[in-house]
Amino acid sequence: MKVRKAVIPVAGLGTRFLPATKACPKELLPIVDVPAIQVVVEEVLHSGIEQVILITGRGKEAILDHFDYSYELEDTLTKRGKTDLVEAISAISRMVSVVSIRQKQPLGLGHAILVAQEVIGSEPFAVLLPDDLFEARIPVTRQLMETSAIYGTGVVALIEVPRELTHRYGIIDGEQMEEGLYRVLDLVEKPDGDRAPSTLALPGRYILPPAIFKHLAVTRPGVNGEIQLTDGLARLAREEGLLGRVVEGTRHDIGDKLGFLQANISFALRRPDLGPELRRYLERELSKE
Repeated sequence: MKVRKAVIPVAGLGTRFLPATKACPKELLPIVDVPAIQVVVEEVLHSGIEQVILITGRGKEAILDHFDYSYELEDTLTKRGKTDLVEAISAISRMVSVVSIRQKQPLGLGHAILVAQEVIGSEPFAVLLPDDLFEARIPVTRQLMETSAIYGTGVVALIEVPRELTHRYGIIDGEQMEEGLYRVLDLVEKPDGDRAPSTLALPGRYILPPAIFKHLAVTRPGVNGEIQLTDGLARLAREEGLLGRVVEGTRHDIGDKLGFLQANISFALRRPDLGPELRRYLERELSKE
């Protein structure tokens, strides 16, 4: 069955970026001049998915406004003759169909996915975590969709991480089927390096079958007292089967300040209007050390 819907949880408080996120959702912090959440939605769009389901919380209304039609802004820009900006703003509201669901309590990522059940129904769907941005020739979500279409099962994205960093990720225990493809046997949330079953980590992209909802519904709170998606995925792997695909592309973790800065630099360097001068600036600064 075709994947038509994508769930993006955006209910987090963004405390690592305070005070910038006191009044502005962290998902609207810019990657150069494009809000981070738009970069994620563009991945959805380029993967051929039709509908985005945002799992929101209090204070996240500005995210919905960003993807809405803004008559006043477009009218003002039109009167000023800024037709290029009018088209750029208008294109945002035409990207995809956006649905918002409020997660009324911060009970964890697994719970955030569970509250989307009514809108998802009985079809497979994508999940994209907005703290993870990818630069990839083929969108990472599409890479997973292609694997899911071949094998008819859920697929999680995988990246290789140093063992000393496994405590930052969900980690799989897997059996290699072919180069870059694993049968997932179990998952562990943020294990220390000496307890990690592998160094294959989950970087925030998933294609999931609707069966995940019944597993999340009976998942008890785990790490940090939250309902962990990895616990639900572990049950799914044992009972229905689950694959992991090592994805191609450069990942940026914008959930911390250094990763956010690195993402901005990397995206800017690839832009013809900014890249050459930014590269010269960085070379000058580095030469002073």
